[in-house]
Order: sequence, then structure tokens, then C-alpha cells
Amino acid sequence: MSRDDLMAVDPQRHVLIAGPTASGKSALALGLARKQGGVVVNADALQVWSCWRVLTARPSAAEEAQAPHALYGHVAPGRSYSVGDWLAEVARLKAAGRRLIVAGGTGLYLTALTRGLAVIPPVPPEVRAEADARLAADGLDAMAAGLDPRTAAGLDLRNPARVQRAWEVLRATGRGLADWQAETGPPLIGGGAATRLVLVSDRDWLAARIARRFGAMLAQGALDEVAAMRPQWVPGAQWTRAIGAAELMAHLEGRMTLEAAAEAAIIATRQYAKSQRIWFRNRMRDWQQVPAEALTNK
Repeated sequence: MSRDDLMAVDPQRHVLIAGPTASGKSALALGLARKQGGVVVNADALQVWSCWRVLTARPSAAEEAQAPHALYGHVAPGRSYSVGDWLAEVARLKAAGRRLIVAGGTGLYLTALTRGLAVIPPVPPEVRAEADARLAADGLDAMAAGLDPRTAAGLDLRNPARVQRAWEVLRATGRGLADWQAETGPPLIGGGAATRLVLVSDRDWLAARIARRFGAMLAQGALDEVAAMRPQWVPGAQWTRAIGAAELMAHLEGRMTLEAAAEAAIIATRQYAKSQRIWFRNRMRDWQQVPAEALTNK
């Protein structure tokens, strides 16, 4: 499918665009919104935070001026934010009658949108604070060891956000996250209501784009963004998990050279992209695959 084909998709249907980081999702979404109309909706859990525009490659102010955008940079550091919060906000946008062009790489968001989400009681702030402290003090492996077996068996145990979320739910409710997820409600946007696209690419092509993009982030002020958040930095907090944030903070604190921090962030981004590809391959087999290389000359 070429870019011209993509620009001719049914303008009456919502569009969902998944893909690994740096694959060109935002550019495709903006192109569709400009040509056909619709609001570009963020489906990236890192791009919701108000403090990270450059570091998470959020659309620029100039790009946002070209078409309506929603759910980008609207959550202040220190707040908690979950897939349930995001889904409720998307539901309000859909209820307003707008055509949604949802683009992002957070598989959990997109799966919840198209397959439904279990209604899990909110986690009290004191439980989240306890989880933050435990993760910082004892580490990821210890927190993962405290999960119920059913949840642990189906979870990416190397993903701190997922492990902490599961631990918090078990601590707050006495039931494992997997048990709650078994009680899933209907999807907000079913398969018949949207054009569903997943960008796929050659691994080396994507790795090169990731490296170039992080270099561009540094040139555009990513280090300044991290420095601005240094007074309120809380290791392990949701908003500090933006890829590259911890590495650049280590440089600012004198624990790592800038070159080493950049290399570590690039490696972490490549690892994240691998996890995304696995999620899409396992859970989005019925989505239409689009070669990302065909959408860009870079």
C-alpha cells in the first residue's frame, strides 16, 4: 500500500495507526487529517506528559496548528494516568462526533480501544506511593516476584510500568490484574468501525532512524527539558519513564558522559521498539500491514 493509497482510505471511518517508535506514525496521521479531516489523537503513553515535547517526539506546535490534535502533553508531572483514563478521554472525543485518527505505539492503549478494557478500581495514591518507593528501593525483579502467578505469566516482566501497575492492583484490590482483565467490556471502536493500520519496517532501517532522531532531539533541546525537571525528579515515577530521561539525568548529575547517555538512550529505544513489534505481531494480526519505508524518504 502506497502513501497515495493511504490518503484515499474511507474518510467516513476512524483510522487507527500503530507502529514502533520512529516509524512515521505521527506524520501519516497528520497527512490524513490535513487531506480528509479529523482529529489526531495520541496513543502514546509517554507523549501525554506536559514536560516532554522534544524528548518524546511529540508533534511540534507548527504541526499541531495544521490539524486538530488531542491528548498530547495534557498531563502534569506528579499525576497518575492509566489506560483507563486515556480510554475515557477518547470516549468523550468519539461522543462529540469527531472522526478520530488515533496514532501511537502503546499497544495496551490500542488493544483496549479495539478489544475492550476491564473496569479496575482506581489505585489509591498511598498504594502508588508505596509502589514507587518499593521499586526504587528493591528493584524490578523483587516487585515482579510479588505478583500473582497468573498475572506474572502473561506480563512483560522487564517493563517497569507494567510490573508496577500489576503490583499496585494486587495490593489495592487483593485480586491479580489478570483476573480483572478477564472481565473485559465491549470495545470503544470495534474492527468494523475503523481502518486499522500497523506500520512494519526493516529492523536496521528503523535502528538508523532511531539514532538520527535522538541526535536531533539533543540538537532541539532534549537536555534542557530534562534539566528543567531536575528539581522535581522522582526516580521511577510515571512521568520520568520517558526513554532518554533517566540517561540524560545521569549525565546532568555527573554519572555519565553525554555520549554514553545518548548511546544508552538509543539502545533503550531500540529495545522498546522490539517490544512494540512483538506486541503488534501477537495482538494485531488482523490489522493491515503498511511498510513504513514507503512512507518516507528518510
